[in-house]
Parts: sequence; C-alpha cells; structure tokens
Amino acid sequence: MTILEQMLEDTKSVAILGHIRPDGDCLGSTLGLYNYLRLNYPDIRAAVYLEESSPKFSYLKGYDTIRHQVDGECYELCVCMDSGDIQRLGDFKHYLDQADKSLCLDHHVTNTRYGGTNVVPDEASSTCEVLFDQLDEGKLDRYTAECLYTGIIHDTGVFKFSCTSAHTMEIAGKLMGKGIDFGAIIDNSFYRKTYIQNQILGRALLESITFFDGRCIFSAIRQSEMEFYGVDGKDMDGIIDQLRLTEGVEVAIFLYETGPQEFKVSMRSQYLVDVSRIAAFFGGGGHVRAAGCSMSGSIHDVINNLSVHIARQLDAASGSQE
Repeated sequence: MTILEQMLEDTKSVAILGHIRPDGDCLGSTLGLYNYLRLNYPDIRAAVYLEESSPKFSYLKGYDTIRHQVDGECYELCVCMDSGDIQRLGDFKHYLDQADKSLCLDHHVTNTRYGGTNVVPDEASSTCEVLFDQLDEGKLDRYTAECLYTGIIHDTGVFKFSCTSAHTMEIAGKLMGKGIDFGAIIDNSFYRKTYIQNQILGRALLESITFFDGRCIFSAIRQSEMEFYGVDGKDMDGIIDQLRLTEGVEVAIFLYETGPQEFKVSMRSQYLVDVSRIAAFFGGGGHVRAAGCSMSGSIHDVINNLSVHIARQLDAASGSQE
C-alpha cells in the first residue's frame, strides 16, 4: 500500500491543490488524482482548487469542475501537487492550513517539504510520474491516464528533456495502453497555438538578444506589448523552449511583465548550468534545467543580476573542462 493509499483510508474529504499559474503537470496531476478518486473512492468528497488556466487543457476530464475561488468548504485531507513551497499555493493554502492532515506530492529539487507527509523524489520527471507510482495501475481509467500523460509530456518536453528516464517511458507506455489518443494530446496541449500566440512568439524571437558569445539568449515582453496583442501570461507558454533551441545556446531566459517593473522569469539550460540554484537565490525554484522566479527592476537590471550567476557557473564549467 502506497503512502497516498494509506492516507486515503477512512478519509471523508480531500482538497487537491496545485501551484499558481498552473501548467500541464499541475493540471494533469491534480485532475488525475481527482478522476482517480471519483472512480475508486466514490464516498470521498473531493475538489480541485486552482487559478484559471489555459483553455487548451479543457479536454481533461474534470477541467470544468475546478474551483477558482476560496469557498467555505472544509476538508479532512489536503493534497498539494507540483508546488515546491507554500507560497506557490497562492490563496488556496487556506485549505492546507485548516486540514487535519496533508500530503505533498512533488518532484522539484527546491521543495521545502512543507506537507505533514511529503513524497518528493526529485529524480522523477514530473509530479504526474510521482502520482502514477502512488496509484493502483489496474484501477486507472482512460481519463486519469490522459491527465497523467499530459503532465509527463509537458514536464519532459515530449520526452526530450534530461529529466526523462527509462521509468518515465515505461509509465508513458502503460498510459498509452489505457487507450488514450496520445498524438492528439501532444498536438492539442503542447504544440498547437492560436494565431495571437504565434504572433507574440514571433515578437519574442525577433527581439531576442544573445550574450556571453552566444551561449545565452534572452527576450522580454512588456505589459504594453501584451495589451497590444491582447495576451496574458497563459499565452507565453512555449516561448522559453523555443529560445532554448537556438544553436550554441546553453542558457535561455524569458521575461514577461506582470506589473510595473515586475517580471515573471523563466530559465532553461542545456548541460552546464543549474538554473534551479539561480532561481532559488531570487526566491523561486524549479529543476536543474528548467526553473523560474519573479524579479523586480528594469529589464536591464534583471538580466544583469541573472547574468552574474550564469557567468559563475559557466566559468566553473569551463575551468573543470580544461
């Protein structure tokens, strides 16, 4: 019996939380658990609490049941998914505070182990991979499998990031065996973009700048540009990954403005730089090759502050290779 199964014994109600600005792994893991509970624990009252997310994930069963506001409900167990610290739960940390018991399922190396019980194998590709190992494979239906597959492809970049392991691929194969339309899931949630999203992507690529002899690239989108195109943070998905693919680049940085001189920062690296260390220094977190944080100041200030830390790691890597 897994830790999750033990905690579900004699439990009457479960609040399922994820992180602010929910992505594919967050939605996949929270809705994956929700659907699994609905199918196998029909007597448990369960609800998912998340901020509003991209409608491209609307194919996931239970998407339309997600609650976007704190309400007056109370829950015996709170399960926090894909969130490295309490702050990333946003307003919904209310349910963690009032629950009798709590469980944190995550895979971020920067996780602070804030749950009453924590399952955080940082070698896992995704929280959906962590969740799969906590569930009874024989009790998974197609809908739960679609959720878990969605999370895995998003956090592995469709199985191309270094976090992908043989175990990840084994799980993906088992999920495919549940009858999911894996090609449609990849196209609809990972690759397909609206015309406006393509325009903002093009703008970001056109105005990108390389530095450190082409080993780093960054781009930034200001609030005025977001207003001009009619986009918000959810429309920025994929820009950082496209920047990372630039030939010769070790580190990619993408910023978008969330308020006057306030920026959401995303970072990706190839082989040498641990961007989770940099993000953690500025109050964020993530993975060795994919991390993020929020920073204040001008674009010039933000890039200068980040570049100091990037340069240290690049110099150290160069020294070790000599």
